[in-house]
Parts: sequence; C-alpha cells; structure tokens
Amino acid sequence: MNNVTRGLTRRKTLQILGTGAVGAMSGAFGQAPTFPKGAIIRAIQKDFLPEELAGGATLFHEHMQLGTDFNAKFAAATAAARAANAMPTPQGRGAAAANTPATANNAKGPAAAKGPDIMRDPDLMAAEVKKVKEANIACIVDAGHADMGRDINFLRQVAMKSGVPIVAGGGFYSQPFYPKEISTMSEDQILKALIKQADEDVLGVFGEIGSWDEITADERKVFRAVGRAHVATNLPIFTHTGIPGKSALEQLDILEDQGVKPERVLIGHLGNLVDTNVYVHRAICRRGAFIGFDRQGGANDAQQVPMVLTLIEAGYVDHLMFSADASSGYSKTMTVFLPKLRAAGVSEAMLNKIMYDNPRRFLAFVPKRPRKK
Repeated sequence: MNNVTRGLTRRKTLQILGTGAVGAMSGAFGQAPTFPKGAIIRAIQKDFLPEELAGGATLFHEHMQLGTDFNAKFAAATAAARAANAMPTPQGRGAAAANTPATANNAKGPAAAKGPDIMRDPDLMAAEVKKVKEANIACIVDAGHADMGRDINFLRQVAMKSGVPIVAGGGFYSQPFYPKEISTMSEDQILKALIKQADEDVLGVFGEIGSWDEITADERKVFRAVGRAHVATNLPIFTHTGIPGKSALEQLDILEDQGVKPERVLIGHLGNLVDTNVYVHRAICRRGAFIGFDRQGGANDAQQVPMVLTLIEAGYVDHLMFSADASSGYSKTMTVFLPKLRAAGVSEAMLNKIMYDNPRRFLAFVPKRPRKK
C-alpha cells in the first residue's frame, strides 16, 4: 500500500485501484490486452483469435469427464497429503466434498442432485455446458486427460453439441494416476508422448500437470518433459498443487529450468494454500507466473476472498485467474464468487481483467506445430 492509499479502508483502496488512480498495475484498466502476431487460442472447434473471445469470461480449470474411480484415488491422495502435513481430515456435513473434486453426483459444497451421471452422456453434459452462456462465459478449459479418465472423443462431442469454445488440456496428471509405464519411461519418451498427444488430441494447453506436497521422482520427470514439450510446441502450462500447496514454487523452478518463461505458467489450486500474508502467492507473481484460485462457489470462498483482496491491493491483479474446478454448475465462479468480491469493494474493471483478459493472455500462443484436425 502506498502513500495515496495509506489510511483508507480496504473497500476504498480497491475502488481507487480499480479506477487506475494508483499506477501500480502493469497495464491500464479498460485497455484491451495485446497479443503477439500469429497468436491463437486453440479450442477443440477451431483456433480462435484471442480477440474473438473478448466478449466473455474464460474458466481456466473445469472438468467435463473423469473416470469412475477418480474420486477414490483423489480422496486417498488428499488424505495422505493431510496426514503428511498434520492437517485434520474434515469431518461432519460436507466432509466428503472437502476431500474430493466435483462430479455430477458429488459436487463440492452442497450435495448435487441425484440423477444421471452427465459425465457419461455427451448430450446431458452439452446441455450443462450451454448454461454458462447465461453467465457471459465465452470459453472453458477442460483440465482432464486420459489418466484421469477423460475420453477426448467425449469432449469433442460436448464441444460440438454445446457450441461453447472448449480448450482441451492434456498431459499426465500426478503419481497416483500415472499409467504404470511412466515409471520405466525415459524423459525423452515422455516428451515424445506429450507432443504426440498435443498433435492428435488438438490440445490448447498442458494441464493440469500435478504433484502433491512432496514431488516424486516420476513427477519431476514428467514436469521436466512437460517443460520441454512447451518449448517444442509453445503450449501454455497449468499445474495442480496438493494440500496445502507446498510444491508450488518447486513446480515453477522445474519448468523454468527447462526454458519455460514464467508468464506461460499458471500454478493452480493456490486457494488451498491458506496464508493471510500470501508469501508464496506473491513470490510466484513476482516471478511473472499466473496463480489460480479455483474450487469456488462454496465453503472455500471464505478463505479465498481475503487472499485475493490482499493480492489485488499488492498490485498483482494481472496474475490472477479464477475457476470453479467443477464438473457441473460451471457458472459458480461468476454467480457466487464474484459477488463476494464486489461486496468487498473489488471494481468491475478488476474483475473483467481477471475473468476476461488474463485467461486470454495465458492461453494465447503462437503455434510451433500446425493444427492437425
């Protein structure tokens, strides 16, 4: 906080920052972001110019299909991370939702309505995705890949039936989910597999690429290969960090060591790294990378809102992205989380930068390899 804002309330400070009266931000509010010549955002339907998606928000981390065994594996990995960090496992109402990602019949926060599993029916999922248009969402990034149980053909059907631009993520997720052969594959072999996947599945991003709190030898190998695959393709990268996000800075270290520029990286799930001083969050922003706050629209909002406000006040609005990390109810970030930030004094200019501009800046890249489909 500088001399202009010292002594003001948080709400007033945010209002002043939102008008551009304090020139601490990189890029003026209200100005459209600029993109390199030849930059595109690669969706399943087609390659979009970044300007074509300027009229709506982009959700950087959602799921439209996960395997039937995904929740059990995820819950086990989360429990192990909590135990390793002496964190209590949540008990009582909503405890299961705190430990597992959303699925159609197991959403974060309040229990989802019982009914057909929309992750197995592309028509039902397409109908769910179409609803985002009502919240002015223009694009969704699907963060799944094969080792999480996502079928790229299912995603293609959802994209075509819904008409909503969908960016396909890909790669390898994390140790509990890797195919068995990862342990015996060389880094070069994993690199070759990633480039093949990027070409054949028409990926628009590598992600979510994960580790839990202690990065395993296999996860390091995958991260190095993903960094090299970025250098070969220019595809951006977003990550998964475990609870409480201890591996965040190390993930960025590994990728940078492979020649990845930090501005092409988003470190994910940092709403789980609860720190009122946001030291790690600030460190990542100072290095130039994006940070992702997700799993929004429920109980997690209470811990996320204060951290977001602190980061905005510190001048890091250009580095923030939001998403629900859900598999139904994708609009929760727009309809539930953003109103809480507005109530705290965050301006529309700031929210538009976070939801409209930052994701396009992150996803836009100049391809090094031609689109194959």
